[in-house]
Amino acid sequence: MSAAATSRPAAAQGIRAAARGAAIRHAAWLEAYGPRSWDPYDFWATRAGVRAKAVYYRHPRLSLPIIAPFVALDTLLPAARTAVRRPSRYPIADAHYAMGMCMLAREDGPAWLSRARGFLEALVEERCPGEVEYCWGYPFDWATCVGLWRAGTPFITTTPYVYEAFEAAYELTGSAECLVIMESIARFARERIRGVEVSPGVKASTYSPYDDRRVVNASAYRGFLLAAAGVRFARPDWVDEATASIAFVLQCQRDDGSWLYAQDGRDAFVDNVHTCFVIKNLIKAHRLLAGDDIMPAIHRGWAFFRRSLLDEHGLPVPFARQQRPTLFRRDLYDYAETINLALLVCELYPEALAVAHRVVGDLLENWALPDGRFVTRQMLVGRNTIPYVRWAQSQAFRALTLYATQAGD
Repeated sequence: MSAAATSRPAAAQGIRAAARGAAIRHAAWLEAYGPRSWDPYDFWATRAGVRAKAVYYRHPRLSLPIIAPFVALDTLLPAARTAVRRPSRYPIADAHYAMGMCMLAREDGPAWLSRARGFLEALVEERCPGEVEYCWGYPFDWATCVGLWRAGTPFITTTPYVYEAFEAAYELTGSAECLVIMESIARFARERIRGVEVSPGVKASTYSPYDDRRVVNASAYRGFLLAAAGVRFARPDWVDEATASIAFVLQCQRDDGSWLYAQDGRDAFVDNVHTCFVIKNLIKAHRLLAGDDIMPAIHRGWAFFRRSLLDEHGLPVPFARQQRPTLFRRDLYDYAETINLALLVCELYPEALAVAHRVVGDLLENWALPDGRFVTRQMLVGRNTIPYVRWAQSQAFRALTLYATQAGD
């Protein structure tokens, strides 16, 4: 064996050790900082921000003088958000931290499980008020192109992560309470998130119980969640609904292997993080559902991702098709989800592990800060270091723990 071939496993082992160290430092930072943080949507979640964004969606060009101050503050003076909003706790972040700490608990002992339980207990408290079943959303008002979603509205894009967090805890502990919550989450996904039939056997998932959007990643999330719960709880009706949701995702794939964000005439962009979400959910659903119709879409999606959402250095770029101007070059969320996706597909595509090694190496070298948190965004000029746990400190932590505990040579 050549010296170069011998050194490759050693180098990978060194990156895994460094990733574990970075994850542990981040957990120590989080313990000191606390689970509440500011967020990229802080300015837009204020009363003035909600109104400005609503005007923008109705009159994109005419509204530029109205939205420009918010964009300028977010880009040039991100710390100004501390004057307009208080830090909040985000269920999607708590779920990622719980998952990562469960991974560490498998190798490093019960102290990590105890910390994961703290996040799971918080999730029980954070569930959406007024809903019978367990479900979660955002703790802020969110102005979208289809109207305003109030804080506490449950979303199918958040809730599946909480399912996976309780599933991870159940696999470690066998807790009956975790199973009860998981089954309730699945009932929410089946009964409160509508599957709108667009053709025989094909259903587009709504985003929440209160809209009729046709968002591709929402359908992928619902498909995976109902497949996982349907198999676990022996509910063939859930599996059938999962199959119909996944069929919509397959139907929406474009000839080049990509997916537009939505199929309802709005949000016609193709970006890194949502492409990762879709492919990840397809892979997880494929492992649970009968049939071979999902795999060709995974092949085309992964080929597109490598071709259009990684640059010449193999690092994530934010967009393959951009709909609105942005003022950043790279985003921490893209790094986290590229790592997650690469580790999920590496059994299918050997080159994916090299992608994971490369992205983790750059994350550790250029994004990890001395106190344990990560750079949030690399802007056109400078960088944003405000630690938003929802976007994407928690996702980066979970990705590094997955890499440290599961990445092969």
